Amino acid sequence: MIKDYTLTLMVLIIMPGCQLQDSHSASVRPNILIFLTDDMGYGDVGISGNTIIETPNLDQLAGQSVQFKNFYVSPVCAPTRASLLTGRYHQRTGVRSVTNGYETMDPHEITLAEILKEQGYRTGIFGKWHLGEYYPSVPNAQGFDEYLGFRTGHTNYYYDATIERNGQPFKTSGHITDVLTHEALKFMSLVDQHPFFCYLAYNAPHTPLQVDSSWWKGYAAAGLAEREARIHGMIEHLDQGIGKIISALKSQGILDNTILIFMSDNGPINGWRVPLEEMRYNAGLRDQKSTVYDGGVRTQCYWKWGNRWQPAIKETIAAHIDVLPTLVDILGIELPGSHPPVDGTSLVPVLAGQDHSLEARTLFQKYSLETLQEPAPFPGGIARKGDWKLVNGNELYNLRQDIGEQTNLADQHPDILAELDDEYQAWYRDISDDHNLQQIPITVGHEQENPVYLQPHHGKASGNVRFWGNRGLTGERRGTHPVGVDSDWTGEWQAKGDALEWQVSFVESGEYTFKIVARDTSRQQLTNLNLLVNDQVIAEPPTFSLNGEWNEYDLVTYSISEGPVSLKLILEGDTKNNLEVQSLVIEKQPVGSK
Repeated sequence: MIKDYTLTLMVLIIMPGCQLQDSHSASVRPNILIFLTDDMGYGDVGISGNTIIETPNLDQLAGQSVQFKNFYVSPVCAPTRASLLTGRYHQRTGVRSVTNGYETMDPHEITLAEILKEQGYRTGIFGKWHLGEYYPSVPNAQGFDEYLGFRTGHTNYYYDATIERNGQPFKTSGHITDVLTHEALKFMSLVDQHPFFCYLAYNAPHTPLQVDSSWWKGYAAAGLAEREARIHGMIEHLDQGIGKIISALKSQGILDNTILIFMSDNGPINGWRVPLEEMRYNAGLRDQKSTVYDGGVRTQCYWKWGNRWQPAIKETIAAHIDVLPTLVDILGIELPGSHPPVDGTSLVPVLAGQDHSLEARTLFQKYSLETLQEPAPFPGGIARKGDWKLVNGNELYNLRQDIGEQTNLADQHPDILAELDDEYQAWYRDISDDHNLQQIPITVGHEQENPVYLQPHHGKASGNVRFWGNRGLTGERRGTHPVGVDSDWTGEWQAKGDALEWQVSFVESGEYTFKIVARDTSRQQLTNLNLLVNDQVIAEPPTFSLNGEWNEYDLVTYSISEGPVSLKLILEGDTKNNLEVQSLVIEKQPVGSK
């Protein structure tokens, strides 16, 4: 069992405004479809005032929906996804960033998919997961019956990519946006007595910015730089896919009984430390992805369910943590007392036209690369309440009067600053207690996933070792990264002591075979690479006849005891090789095997 507790859910009478009749009958329960885009800014749709981009389907959906004008997410990908699926601030789930293990969600968290599956829903995710690369922090172990996509934060190839279907490699044909659209539609079109929950997590318009020139050349001709033109083209392409889905659901007669939710995971990315005046259009919001200013944490958000909710634009402050409690409320589900506390609140009253119900709430966020290693409340902390927003403890903005967060009113309103700071500090202490802001360990030895491929970006490099990966607008060039991101490999293995180390936990004692996935363009023999367990050498340096292609090479079979260990690949002497290491492979052997 992955969970420490069993979900016991009850169907109750629905609140006024939802009108879900005979809620015990699966045939009348609404389908649920969540569209989540990747790095799409608030200004990346026509209805935001963007006069260049073509998003007719999203503009139409917005006009038919309840639009949340002040809908907040996290500054980066994985934290938003954790909050969306759990209704909890991402720090409580163990997720704090996007790489190096900080993106792994505690498998004991109860996801929206698990709740709905318990209620008889078919559950499917299509696209980007980004909440863990190792079992059990993977989609099929977290409530999803059907999974087609990738576990990582991005894919290197939009065209003909090899992704994953329920744990097995899946070779796609064509652009991945089209593949995800098609596969999600197949899932939703199945004739079944059970309602569906479809989580369509597109990776567009995240880098690499790969899309046919027919989608972006027109934007370039209109004066946009290539980066912006490609992003606009990817969004227009995505908009077409969303239009196809809505049209197909309508033709099948199931659109009116499907709750549609659209949002993005964070603000746009314009490049590293780009001046504000050089960023692409974002409807006047300040800054971009990775920051806690509204340009990084505010997204378009539309909710539509047939004719049950009247189209409107709501000023209500809402957030990703509200999605789960709202859907639970609509379905009349009572979470058991053993369920971890949910931070979000139901938006049902707002959807039904009662705006005043959430006026007193305070919403928080915390994210900063500067405090990952040594957690601290600032920088990267905000509290939003009413018209006011606290940033980093010493900035105060009135967002009704100053949408661009340009005028710091901290000196003029010290009482409001102090009130919001007190609330923020209490919240920060609360979330810090849950996991003590520690990373979730990599677990090895589960029979459900054997072997395990430890990725470089989940290890710590030392010496000359560097993280290499596909970089550039379209992934056209090799480049380094200081700490590694998903899909990277390691190079520059040159001298004695060069190493890559992982912290893992074996769930069961036994015999384990260790291999590496490596290559060497110089096609030399490698004789001085050792594997250490808790700083103890467990094998003599093996001899490899490497070639220029990625291959698996045997290291050793060794008896490992249950519990946490350090695993380290280390050079025992200088080398003239061009060694590159992609992963450390660990495979548990059957009992009694040698």
